[in-house]
Amino acid sequence: MDSRDRVLLELRPEIPSAKIFPGMSEDEKFQNQTLRPVAKLQDDLLVAVFRNYVRKHKNVFYDLSVEKRLDYIENAIHKDMKFRNSLKGIVIGQFTLEEYEKYIQNSSALNKRMMNIVKERLKSNIQLMEPAVAS
Repeated sequence: MDSRDRVLLELRPEIPSAKIFPGMSEDEKFQNQTLRPVAKLQDDLLVAVFRNYVRKHKNVFYDLSVEKRLDYIENAIHKDMKFRNSLKGIVIGQFTLEEYEKYIQNSSALNKRMMNIVKERLKSNIQLMEPAVAS
C-alpha cells in the first residue's frame, strides 16, 4: 500500500455502528467500510460547501421552516447535477486506489448510497446551518 492510501485510511474516523457481517452485499460492505467513514471525515467540508451553495442561491434556505430546509437539501442534491457532482468529488477524492477500483465496478448503485449518506449528514447538521453573522 502506498503512502497516500495509508494516510487516507489513518485519517478516517472509526464508526462503531458501521459493522461488516457475513452475507452482506459488496455494496453494503463498501458503504460501511468506505463511504460512511469518508463522509464523516469530510463532514465540516460538506457543511461549508452546502453553505456556499445556499449563499450562491440567494440565501432563501434561511427563510424556510425546518421541514422546508430538509426538502431544500433533498432537492439540491437530487436536482442540481453540478452540486451533486461536487459532493461526489469530495467523497471520491478520499478513496484509496483499491477503493476506487471497487467503486467504478458499481458506481451507479454506490453513488445512490453515497448521496443518501451525504444527504443525511447535511440534514443532521441542519442546526449548524444558520446564516453567518456579518462581522
